Amino acid sequence: MPRWHVIGRVMAVAVGFEATSSGAFSVAPRRRSSPRSFPLAVRPSSTTAASLPQTTPLPKHTFAGMVEHGIRERFGDHADRVIESWRLLDQDYEHQEFVGSGDPETSNCHQWAHSYVPGLSIQEFWDTAEFGWCQRLESKYKAIRKEFLAVTADMERLTREGNNVWAGALTEDASSYGEGWKTLVLMNRGRWDPVNVNLFPVTSQAIHDCHVPAAEVFFASMKPNSAIQRHSDFTNFVLTSHLALDIPYSGQNKCRLTIGDTTREWINGQVSMFDTSLMHDAVNEADQTRYILMMRVWHPDLTEAERNALQFTFDCLETPELVSEDPGQRFLAEREVQASRSFPQIKRDVSRVVGFGGKAKGGAKKNKAKASTGGGRGFS
Repeated sequence: MPRWHVIGRVMAVAVGFEATSSGAFSVAPRRRSSPRSFPLAVRPSSTTAASLPQTTPLPKHTFAGMVEHGIRERFGDHADRVIESWRLLDQDYEHQEFVGSGDPETSNCHQWAHSYVPGLSIQEFWDTAEFGWCQRLESKYKAIRKEFLAVTADMERLTREGNNVWAGALTEDASSYGEGWKTLVLMNRGRWDPVNVNLFPVTSQAIHDCHVPAAEVFFASMKPNSAIQRHSDFTNFVLTSHLALDIPYSGQNKCRLTIGDTTREWINGQVSMFDTSLMHDAVNEADQTRYILMMRVWHPDLTEAERNALQFTFDCLETPELVSEDPGQRFLAEREVQASRSFPQIKRDVSRVVGFGGKAKGGAKKNKAKASTGGGRGFS
């Protein structure tokens, strides 16, 4: 995805989402030091949900105001929290709150979010047994892993035919992920990448059929003997979920993820879900690369109207004509957005569906979609 073009003041922060190649949500506030610049002993100062600043309607002549008006027009009072979040973002508000039970000076249970919807519950790790889509996706693990290994076995062809294959983080703010963290995007902010979907049709169809409440989906790799430094992903209204695909020495505690004060290891075939608005880090102490299927999913506390309202803000940032005063422009923009969010048609070329074992007709891509690189910072 290309970087946001600037349309009005709020486009510089873009609902907290700046486009880079790392493949996940992130915030792009105008004033923030890179997480790398913070010594590990330093904790962000705390505010609380009860001390949120007052907000007022945004001026209707600005892009931010037009988006707010569009949210209100489409979703009414059902989107009050989303509108408050949008206004807080326009104020450069940063929510910093200690949510742990221990000593704030030694605990990592600090929530830090620039893109913040008030009133959402906080857990380090969520119980995946409470979500049917997690079990359904785990049942597809063997098929997904088989396809992933088959397609990635021919990296020359995958690189030639795919969009932004194993792209790294581009922004300074994403530097805490290091050079060893790469992504390959299937869905970016609710929009499928038709090129990569057709390279991984089994995986994409599984995400679709299991009704994963995803806003982004991508594969993520982590090189041997590498670490991701402690950081926040600065967004509280989406959680991060992993399906562990190829974990070196699975079960031997070589590959671990720490959310707040809780550490767990990745286990092949298992789905995990956690809140990366909390400070977190990861490590791969193995001598092999770690691979996961990573999903950004809507926070379970959000209502359907709130999810749709948040999606509308993303769509406005991609297609500003959605809030145009010209009815014709709005109509065309709505058709464009609807098409971009539809699940792509999967081509039934056998060599593509089962991997790269057969001979494909023609080596070059035709009508390749524009590059899809996912948003901002990314997650371990």
